[in-house]
Amino acid sequence: MRVISFNANGWRSAAKKGFIDWLREKDADILCVQETKAQEHQLRLPELIPPGYHANFRDATTKKGYSGVAIYSKREPDEIRTGLGRVDFDEEGRYIEARFGDLSVVSVYVPSGTSGDERQGFKIDVMDWFAPILREWAASGRKYIVCGDWNIVRSRRDITNWTGNQKNTGCLPHERAWLNSLIADQHGDGSPCADDGGWVDSFRVVKPDESGEYTWWSNRGQARANNVGWRIDYQLVTPNLRDAIRHCETHREPRFSDHAPYIVDYDYPEYAA
Repeated sequence: MRVISFNANGWRSAAKKGFIDWLREKDADILCVQETKAQEHQLRLPELIPPGYHANFRDATTKKGYSGVAIYSKREPDEIRTGLGRVDFDEEGRYIEARFGDLSVVSVYVPSGTSGDERQGFKIDVMDWFAPILREWAASGRKYIVCGDWNIVRSRRDITNWTGNQKNTGCLPHERAWLNSLIADQHGDGSPCADDGGWVDSFRVVKPDESGEYTWWSNRGQARANNVGWRIDYQLVTPNLRDAIRHCETHREPRFSDHAPYIVDYDYPEYAA
């Protein structure tokens, strides 16, 4: 089972750049998208639906053309969930879950704090609220793959300018501590987690020592050309899927967005059942 997570920074823009053709080539079973930046009636246009996929969306309702998440799947989901019960989070279109038997695949877009103190405060509030939900999922016995743009790096191996970004949102010590507290593996720097939240970072299962493989680059200067980037897009999985992880890859090129698609292959034949 192949799953792709991708912050499109506008689905219509990514489609114009050839993403749907690329998706056909990669033959993903499930695609989780963040930042669709469109309403469902705009995303339902035939040329924007990848052939052979069922499409499900959660739009932003308070600010049209903002945020938005989607899941495209070859298999029709048994159930779709589009809200977690927090109004300001749900209205920004940041969560959608597709259920296939005892497997849940989630596309989530964690808020960014780059626009100022108010949004950073919202990000921290969401983190504090979301952590118990994630722990509940991890302990439930259900299989979860949570794909998304988390807007946080885990360690120095996940960002080029580690020292220079210590005071910037996305690399703040308390943000990294929060994310690492959820994850049962190492932080990515060899130190053990103080608080075992139970989640597994799929990338670090396959590439425990890798550095320099990023998923986002600033549009300023030549950041992408020089690979001055951040790894902030993840597929976090519950422990009962750890042994199913077979391969992962990040596609820096071609450029469909300021983010790169992140692919994970799972040994999970039940999806095709």
